[in-house]
Amino acid sequence: MRLAFWKKSPSKGDKKKSVMREWLDAAIFAIVAATIIRTFFIEAYTIPTGSMEGSLLVNDYLFVSKMAYGPRVPMTPLSVPLVHNTMPLTGGKSYSDAVQWKYRRWWGFGDIKRNDVVVFNFPHGDTVMKENPNEDYYAKVREMGRDAVWATYTIEARPVDKADNYIKRCVGLPGDVLELKNAQLFVNGKPSEVLPHSKLLYQVITNGKPLDMELLEENDVEVVGGNGNMYLLFVENDWANTLKKMTNVVSAQPFTKTPGDVGSVREWTFPQDTAHFKWNVDNFDALTIPKKGTTVTLTPQNIALYRRIISVYEKNTLEERPDGFVINGKPSNTYTFQMDYYWMMGDNRHNSLDSRFWGFVPEDHVVGKASFVWLSYKESLFSPRWSRLLRSVKSLEK
Repeated sequence: MRLAFWKKSPSKGDKKKSVMREWLDAAIFAIVAATIIRTFFIEAYTIPTGSMEGSLLVNDYLFVSKMAYGPRVPMTPLSVPLVHNTMPLTGGKSYSDAVQWKYRRWWGFGDIKRNDVVVFNFPHGDTVMKENPNEDYYAKVREMGRDAVWATYTIEARPVDKADNYIKRCVGLPGDVLELKNAQLFVNGKPSEVLPHSKLLYQVITNGKPLDMELLEENDVEVVGGNGNMYLLFVENDWANTLKKMTNVVSAQPFTKTPGDVGSVREWTFPQDTAHFKWNVDNFDALTIPKKGTTVTLTPQNIALYRRIISVYEKNTLEERPDGFVINGKPSNTYTFQMDYYWMMGDNRHNSLDSRFWGFVPEDHVVGKASFVWLSYKESLFSPRWSRLLRSVKSLEK
């Protein structure tokens, strides 16, 4: 049997595509494919700050799995492809919020587990100061007052999925009870796992002989202050015992705040109600993480914990009256949560803006799970951290 192959003769109406048209078609296909992959499968992120040191370092480039917890369907569909919230070079919004879709998430490989490293949209990122977008708007309002902030800055509102991306460790799941005692985290009454590369601020006192700065630098110990024979150092947990055993070290202890010391307005922690919650970064009383379907009783003493959940995250109207609360126009002294919530903290506990300052992370803010580091360098690409390349996030914790 013979097989005949032939090429279709071009008809008179057919025209060969120009080189420009072929390049344009290829570019459109690449953008569409990259957008689908970025939205539903995997996306690249960079670690910009030291809040996750020493597990994840500044200039770690990592891939985040959207499939781990199920990809979130875009809530703001009218946006420039491959751009998050700000146009490169020109600035300005990269999206239109004229169309907003409800929160939906497709199936994934599993749920968030305790101690997962998670990327999520910054809960306080729904409002930003354009001239100072990296600072927490709500903290600024507490410090200066709303009128002063609005007179000084240009205020911009952002949808949930266009708030800045943050990366932290999930230390509290829905229904968990958390406590902080002198920087030690307890979950459901038991001490939380202490990771070897997580950091605390230590106060170190020597016998007068100075610390070896080269040795500190080799072990990623950062000196942040001191006076005479007293030093303040960011120290990884697995190196703290080595520091304590040095012959010139008299004492080395975590530098923690005293329970009940709320500090200045800029130091206030969640829920920023110092009359009823005298908490700080190192000391939190027992706090239950909200779980979908559970009901709480609302009181004037605890409303600060749930005010933002009710009115902002779950979009209800809330009135606080002397005789009780009115939710969606109906008197009610109870509230049933419509979503699950999580508690996120940085591994660099004394240098991290995390849930201790802005509270719970709603499930609709979750983007994905940090998977592995594909590139890492110190000051530039010419100083790579070879030992971190193509390493899973889990392996870098050990």
